[in-house]
Amino acid sequence: MSDILGRPMLEIPHHQQEAKMSARGVLSVVGTAVGGLIGWTAMPPAAEPSVVRRLLEDLGLPSGADLVDGVRAFQARTGLRTDGIAGPRTVHLLSRYAKKARELHRLDLAA
Repeated sequence: MSDILGRPMLEIPHHQQEAKMSARGVLSVVGTAVGGLIGWTAMPPAAEPSVVRRLLEDLGLPSGADLVDGVRAFQARTGLRTDGIAGPRTVHLLSRYAKKARELHRLDLAA
């Protein structure tokens, strides 16, 4: 067995295979590290429909019965792939933009 560079890899004994991290686990760790480097320190809220609806409302985007349209509108505005799925990246950006919108609204009210 060899790695992607063609170097020989050691076989992991069967009893140690459980200790291997899954690809998803590795991506999660890497994503968390990269997120910390670029300022994504807070965990995004859950992608529950009620949470996504509230975040869309904070941004003045469609949040009616079909949340997919609102998510797609947000994704299109932010340059994300417009698949209508409120995945981790979409929800994280949605929560960051909504937080900024709430802060700006508070400033407007204070003026």
